[in-house]
Amino acid sequence: MRELVVLGTASQVPTRTRNHNGYLLRWDGEGLLFDPGEGTQRQMIHAGVAATQVNRICLTHVHGDHCYGLPGVLSRMALDGVQHPVHLHYPASGEPMVRALVAVASPGVDLRLVPHGAAGHIAEDLEVRPLRHRIDAFGYRLTEPAGRTLLPERLAAAGIAGPEVGRLQREGRLRGVRLEDVSVPRPGQRFAFVMDTAPCAGAEELAEAADLLVTECTFADDDAALAEQYLHLTAGQAGAIAGRAGARSLVLTHFSSRYTEVAELEGQARRRAGGAVVRAAEDLDRFGFPRRRAPEIGAREPGTDRPART
Repeated sequence: MRELVVLGTASQVPTRTRNHNGYLLRWDGEGLLFDPGEGTQRQMIHAGVAATQVNRICLTHVHGDHCYGLPGVLSRMALDGVQHPVHLHYPASGEPMVRALVAVASPGVDLRLVPHGAAGHIAEDLEVRPLRHRIDAFGYRLTEPAGRTLLPERLAAAGIAGPEVGRLQREGRLRGVRLEDVSVPRPGQRFAFVMDTAPCAGAEELAEAADLLVTECTFADDDAALAEQYLHLTAGQAGAIAGRAGARSLVLTHFSSRYTEVAELEGQARRRAGGAVVRAAEDLDRFGFPRRRAPEIGAREPGTDRPART
């Protein structure tokens, strides 16, 4: 199961209808909690999200609206008897703040601190890129490894069926038939999380070909001067990042409390988002991933100059 559960959508100041940040990504058997601001533990209850579902916590930076909910979440994990290791990823420069927040949480969680200070992979399939904010900030991208889509007609022509299909997938060759002969490349799905930042190369790289892209959208286009002053994105800038990157679905969040309605911001982003489906998030919304990209018949085999066999 792959799904984004939005726990909060406010920026620095929460409102009557918007909690501080918090986003849970369900990715197959793993749960990644991004930027738990104040009230995240309570929002998890409203969303039906159990603390036991969280395997990783990812902080983009250590401004309070992105991390002050951490002690409560960790304390709830301890109370619920979470037995599995929980990895906490965060910018290395935020170490003093992270240590302080962890120190006031209830003990009992197998918490593993994993600071990072530069672009690159920080865990299997999980990578970061630096953003442009007032303190060190990093966005995250989760990428499923590329695979292959089997073609039933080719399997039938090769006389491969039943348990032999699984054996061919495991071993790569069976009775002279290669896996490449009966399948086509299937790109892995991508999730990208871009929070507090002005436009920058890191945001563009994270968004590249994302199936589901989450970006901050603190200001409307009319308030571009404020966005530049505080190093945040306008709605149009968020949409433009998605459009240039070829993202398929864009979720907008982190709205300034000056906007009681965000339909206009959604429209501003949509006008620059290319073919991406654009939605302004509300607290407790759930977003599924778009259907997988169709395999490209005749696409090049990865790492070769030959067309994929079809």
